[in-house]
Amino acid sequence: MILRLLLTVMIALPLQAATKPNFVWIIADDMSPDIGAYGLKQVSTPNLDRLAAEGRRYTRAYATAPVCSSSRSAFILGCYQTTTGLHPHDVENPQPLPAPYRHLPGLLREAGWFVTNAAAPGAMRSGKAIKKGKTHYNFAHDPAEMFDGDEWRKRKPGQPFFAQFQITEPHRPFPIPESYDEAKLRAIELPPNYPDHLLMRRDWYAYQRSVEVVDQRVGVILDQLRAEGVLDDTIVMFFADHGRPMPWGKQWLSVEGLQVPLLIRGPNIEAKGVEHVLVSLIDLAPSMLKLAGQPVPSWMEGKTILSGEFPERDTVFAARDRCGDAMDRIRAVISRDSWLVRNFRTDLSRLNWSGYKEASYPGMALLRVLNETGGLDTFQAQWLKPTRPEIELYDLKSDTLGLHDVSQHPDQANTLAKMRSALDEWITSSGDRGAAGDPPTEPTMEQILKDKRLDYQRTWKARLKKAEPTDAERLAWWMKSYGLD
Repeated sequence: MILRLLLTVMIALPLQAATKPNFVWIIADDMSPDIGAYGLKQVSTPNLDRLAAEGRRYTRAYATAPVCSSSRSAFILGCYQTTTGLHPHDVENPQPLPAPYRHLPGLLREAGWFVTNAAAPGAMRSGKAIKKGKTHYNFAHDPAEMFDGDEWRKRKPGQPFFAQFQITEPHRPFPIPESYDEAKLRAIELPPNYPDHLLMRRDWYAYQRSVEVVDQRVGVILDQLRAEGVLDDTIVMFFADHGRPMPWGKQWLSVEGLQVPLLIRGPNIEAKGVEHVLVSLIDLAPSMLKLAGQPVPSWMEGKTILSGEFPERDTVFAARDRCGDAMDRIRAVISRDSWLVRNFRTDLSRLNWSGYKEASYPGMALLRVLNETGGLDTFQAQWLKPTRPEIELYDLKSDTLGLHDVSQHPDQANTLAKMRSALDEWITSSGDRGAAGDPPTEPTMEQILKDKRLDYQRTWKARLKKAEPTDAERLAWWMKSYGLD
């Protein structure tokens, strides 16, 4: 421990002494740690693997929310979305940030940094190149005031920069492969709560190929920095906004929904470093301010993880609230060895209706059809029960995927009490605003739910000429789409 502390201080001192360092954020959209550097053998990710080898890999990094806008609103501010009232996903009428909150780009821009936000090179949508980077914050913002543009190379000579690159992959829809590498298809290790069905395997295969596109885009960005001669003088952070877009991932306070890759490369950051201590994405903003020699606002709830002794915190927290038309309120506390989830809506199923997921995820219809026809085993079927317990507890020492609820085990009583107390204290001390639901803005919730349903109906009417197809009809459409007539 003493040696580790000395090494940490030695590494941190040059960073603290450096003046106006450059920063780069490379952000993937909806991605778990599914790359070679984290042990996945079915993907080819040479650029990300090299980034990990040249820098530090974090094995316990977590988003504060399992959905884009809530997570992004948190890490750009350095504090939990539940503290700021930015917890509902994709709010229809975002409001300006209330005092005292300030976003990281504005703080660095005022301090002299050239701040940009761009789509990753090569990004396409509907056959056209994309230049503007995703923001997707739950607060009103003017990109012209928040950023200096989308090209960091337009800065003044010698001016430090903070460049964000937004990678749209592996967000759905995945490009459906024209062919499949049968060896890779067979080698996919589906988590045990997923059925081993060919449609699920092909969907997972498409996800993994989309992860490889992420890697290619990262390679282009790193080559750009290298060609400009700034790579070795720049702190590069690669991470995802939350976990993979699968039925039990995105939108859920699960390991799959919250754990993300986090790789950091830069001056005086040791090569091949591995950090196992708990990290939250809200740690990134205060860490950058500290390295930039700027004051860290007292309202930031993240910890500085690149300066001085690494904060060996006991817990990190996460929250899920309304996601589009999927009403819910869930909270989680994560420790080194345990994971506790509190469901405030026990009347809802884990397969709670989400128009977005029902239109975009083939696994949703597949799970329901298999459940009705006896195609799921007992363990898989329990995830589709119409209700759920208030408290779930997972022992991460023996269950790294967090799938087996041990909340009723007598030998877990002390851990359960400790974790519940930690979560309750955080909800109170942080001023969790989720109990109040959405901020009172227009349109009304009734109109929001109606509009979301119409979006869902339009999607399926275009696909099947039927606004409300059955699960079996939707499954048949997905099977045909993936070449499984």
